[in-house]
Amino acid sequence: MRMVKGIMEIKMEIEYIPLEFLKPYDKNAKIHTSKQIQEIANSIESFGFNDPIGIWHDTIVEGHGRYEAAKLIGMKEVPCIKLDQLTDEQRKAYTLVHNQTTLSSGFDCDILNDELISIQNIDMSDFGFDLSFLEEDEEQENKENERERTNKAYNLELFDENDAAGFFQMPIIKNDNVIPDDLLGMNYMLSSDNKEVGIHMYVDDYQFERLWNDPDKYLDVMREYQCVFSPDFSLYMDMPMAMKIWNVYRSRMLGNYWQRNGIKVIPTVSWAEEETFSFAFDGIPEESIVTVSTIGVKQNPYALSVWKAGMDAMIEHIKPSVILVYGGKLDYDYGDIKVRYYDNKVTERMKATKEVT
Repeated sequence: MRMVKGIMEIKMEIEYIPLEFLKPYDKNAKIHTSKQIQEIANSIESFGFNDPIGIWHDTIVEGHGRYEAAKLIGMKEVPCIKLDQLTDEQRKAYTLVHNQTTLSSGFDCDILNDELISIQNIDMSDFGFDLSFLEEDEEQENKENERERTNKAYNLELFDENDAAGFFQMPIIKNDNVIPDDLLGMNYMLSSDNKEVGIHMYVDDYQFERLWNDPDKYLDVMREYQCVFSPDFSLYMDMPMAMKIWNVYRSRMLGNYWQRNGIKVIPTVSWAEEETFSFAFDGIPEESIVTVSTIGVKQNPYALSVWKAGMDAMIEHIKPSVILVYGGKLDYDYGDIKVRYYDNKVTERMKATKEVT
């Protein structure tokens, strides 16, 4: 040990600490967008977690973006270095200084572009690099590439008009006749050792946007599980109708594509106001096994009335053989339809924590 301007310099040692033991600093001034967190997650998945998080006791000093990215991809523990030698004031200052110093300089654009051009087998756009200059060169060489890029941006190459239904041509998810023993959130599917479960998509939208952006990336992982729910892209009441149609389409499209790649899929059904009933159930054959969520419905009388109206319409339209309900029971009569309930494990863990404390 030695002194550096009054601060004791200590040899750093890396410890692996469970994410649940770390606490983000509630006054962290650095903004981390969901796009940036996804880019950090892409980096961790591609190259490993090579930059430990700095913590002061259990509070994160630097590395909030890495912490969120680790949660996003389902990591259970992360490498950390302890900064307990800092005073509380030094800890606050270092949080700001660490973020500021990363903004103090940029790239030499000529060298940067040369390096990006030389990297052929890694898509650097996954990490936030602008590769538009490469696209411009390609357009000049071959303008036919524009259609291919458009197809990729909207996953048009996945769509088969002969495997779609309804006015809006919703891709069809066939009935795979599978009922999972238990469920695991998709944000844990990369790290879980238990494969005898189904993967549910009842998580925040940003977590499965990566599935839409790269439909092939997780095919091998998803094949290991009993089944996968199609993504629960949100249908908020205040969304424009075009967005609601688009989100139902994306859910059906991914489910359809996964089935064609050997994955057992259960369609996730969601709806909003009555006008959405004209498309919300398309692409799902009669007597299918379907899944719905009751999260956020029980405590809101209006949301409950919308849920019940949509459930009535869904049963009339699809006549499901089994309904897999995620989030607990509601006061609703499903008639003769078989219903299987799955707990929202996030809520259950929170309840258990409150009981312990």
